[in-house]
Amino acid sequence: MTSVIILIFVIGYLTITLEHPLKLDKTVPALLMASIMWALLAIGFHQGWFTLIDVNEKVFSVLNGVIDEQTEEGFTNLLLHHLGKTAEILVFLIGAMTIVEIIDLHRGFDVLKNAVKTKSKKQLLWIIAILAFFLSSVIDNLTATIVLITLLRKLIKVRQDRLWYAGMIIIAANAGGAWSPIGDVTTTMLWIGKRTSAMHLIERIFLPSVVNLVVPLILASIFVPAFKGNVKIEEDKKSEEIQTLLSSKTILLLGLGMIIFVPIFKTLTHLPPYLGMMLALGVVWLVSEYVHPEDDFTEERKHLYSAHKALSRIEMSSILFFLGILMSVAALETLVYGTVMIDGQPTAVGSLRYLAEILNQTIPSQAVVISILGVLSAVIDNVPLVAASMGMFNAPMDASVWHLIAYAAGTGGSMLIIGSAAGVAAMGMEKIDFIWYTKKITWLAVVGYVLGYLLLLFMESL
Repeated sequence: MTSVIILIFVIGYLTITLEHPLKLDKTVPALLMASIMWALLAIGFHQGWFTLIDVNEKVFSVLNGVIDEQTEEGFTNLLLHHLGKTAEILVFLIGAMTIVEIIDLHRGFDVLKNAVKTKSKKQLLWIIAILAFFLSSVIDNLTATIVLITLLRKLIKVRQDRLWYAGMIIIAANAGGAWSPIGDVTTTMLWIGKRTSAMHLIERIFLPSVVNLVVPLILASIFVPAFKGNVKIEEDKKSEEIQTLLSSKTILLLGLGMIIFVPIFKTLTHLPPYLGMMLALGVVWLVSEYVHPEDDFTEERKHLYSAHKALSRIEMSSILFFLGILMSVAALETLVYGTVMIDGQPTAVGSLRYLAEILNQTIPSQAVVISILGVLSAVIDNVPLVAASMGMFNAPMDASVWHLIAYAAGTGGSMLIIGSAAGVAAMGMEKIDFIWYTKKITWLAVVGYVLGYLLLLFMESL
């Protein structure tokens, strides 16, 4: 029965990757996968077929078909915990998306568009990628991707060209998030878990992350025809005045400023980031209610710039896709697959932890194991992988193993479009085909990942 749950996960993931050939929205298999896996977990658990494990490594099982109140409560709390962790990401995502849509309604991104004067596709590529690299280190790779793809829509009208830029944004955003303690969920986990300090993380991973970005940029600039020639960008002053509103700069600066404030809020209050994003959305929403976008602004036109309209423009299918994927991974994390030897004792572990431990025992080199974890993070969500690796390795704070994990988990997801939050967001916004990304972008991400990892190994050896 355990194999059936794992098989459902594999079939679900394959269905997601074949979204376009099957002409089936990826949200459908994600939701079906999560609900069926948890239904089978619940049935199997109550029948005594499965043993489950929570985040505190407490094992739950039904003995002799008797379910006591404590066991039932343990299962309920386990499900609520994973739902709560998933909801934190979804609320954060909804808040960020809404702020971005409010900025877009007030034509704030046209201000950035008008600031980009280059006609060269190659120069535009480097400008957008470098912007993504540094922006993602401050406002996280997911939000940076949402902001820059929205800007990209203003600059590149040909969809096929825009897909190439979106692919490079994913690589740049993941590379930028890897060297910052607030740039990616995984680096934040390592930082909060006291595996690495902020300054050591930046010091060790910044240069490998630069290599991870610059090498694909150079290769794309030379070999990809989509980045050759010029792009038409409207420079006429009259057109610029038509594009922007009285509120454009105000809402743009306020929106981005409030998103940047989220990690500051987290540092000051020690509260989860989604609460900071709720505060940010509340402030932007409040200002948008009273600001005047036009000279002759009337109540009848207020709905055109309201947060209610921004909410209606959010890709809810992407939100539900995240829900399905994260809850499916949580089911695998919860299901006890077997036991491994830890500190000389046979210990029951979840399926993902089991996979990580088997890798660690089979391959003696930590560097090779962690590089494989980076590749796996392109297929399986990097958050549970990092959580598993934090339990795998017993090393002091700022040890090289934590820097390797931060880099591998943060940048490895670029190899597949479903391998990172940035990739999934771009996939939802631009309807990027999984197969297209694998054919066109994956090789660039792989080369950048390998060279950056080798540089990090060399730096750690010194």
